[in-house]
Amino acid sequence: MSLSARPALHRNFHRLAWFAMIMTASTIMFGAFVRLSDAGLSCPDWPTCYGQATWPQHVEETIGHPAAEIRPLETHKAWREQVHRFLAGALGIEILTLALLATRKRRFGSTAVVTACVLVAAGIPLYMMGWHGTASALALIGEAILLIAALRWSNIDLARAALLTLAVVIFQALLGMWTVTLLLKPIVVMGHLLGGMLMFGLLVWMAWRATHMPITLAEAPKLKWLLRIGVAVLVTQIALGGWVSANYAALACGGGSASLDNFPRCANQWWPQHNFAEGFTLWRGIGVDYEGGVLDGASRIAIQMAHRLFAIVVAVYLLWLGLRLFRLPSMRGWASALVALLVLQVTLGILNVKLALPLEVAVAHNGVAVALLFVLVSLLARLRAPD
Repeated sequence: MSLSARPALHRNFHRLAWFAMIMTASTIMFGAFVRLSDAGLSCPDWPTCYGQATWPQHVEETIGHPAAEIRPLETHKAWREQVHRFLAGALGIEILTLALLATRKRRFGSTAVVTACVLVAAGIPLYMMGWHGTASALALIGEAILLIAALRWSNIDLARAALLTLAVVIFQALLGMWTVTLLLKPIVVMGHLLGGMLMFGLLVWMAWRATHMPITLAEAPKLKWLLRIGVAVLVTQIALGGWVSANYAALACGGGSASLDNFPRCANQWWPQHNFAEGFTLWRGIGVDYEGGVLDGASRIAIQMAHRLFAIVVAVYLLWLGLRLFRLPSMRGWASALVALLVLQVTLGILNVKLALPLEVAVAHNGVAVALLFVLVSLLARLRAPD
């Protein structure tokens, strides 16, 4: 069968995939809002919030609940965390639907999907009862079922991609749980961000493949390799940005003024005192509350400097890639979008420092990263060489 042939899909699969992609982007943005407004631990328990399905309206409602001993209620923050969980739950149902539709004609396809999800769902009440090890084991068995099925099946009906996306969303739920229980441990927070981006990328790819709108170019094989490199450098920079945010290092070089001391210099120096070894220690002890950050100034400066230096690599490469694409008449719209988003992203990054990390600018910085990923993955999904 030709690579450009339309997969045998349910007639509504492409619509559901696009909707799930939009939901994922929205959830990532709202998650950034939660994280950047310091609301990540506003519900110290999981999946409830002080034992409630929604969130308490008054401090009196939390009296006697174990979560109140961990952290006092802040109503203006608690709703943010719990709404984020609701969005993630709705997204999970949407992706489950996609997986069921993609595997409905596979032998034991629906059985594998349902069995995996039942195991994961069974672990939630066990976790709430304190059986954390058993709950995690059930979730991991469910993940294994999905991954084994995905590796065994082809992707002509997008079954493999749909199962991988479902596996990612389940792991995202575990990371969300660990974000709370491990008190904003940076490696978990960064992993949660990367998991969201991976899920978004998979859905973008599935949505375009299901819509079947190929762009046929003789240069497609080479361009796809260049795009893969672009995705790799962009995701690396997103990971560094997540590490900056998780370690509260966004203003490590200073901020809140138009002075050159905070950008392009850092702490009034071109190469200030730094500690990369400590700044990039990925795993630290259990039980440490990471809200507000635990690193010293030199370690945070190292994290911020790494993000800035690699931003130069990303900017140069994506700018070159945009100009390379612009030479092809059919690619000029995508090339213009890529370059425009790149300029906007760099501008937002500088404004984050100059304006001392205003919430709306910081959230927009996350949103443009999502948009850049959309452009690169969209081209990867659509480009085809002539038959």
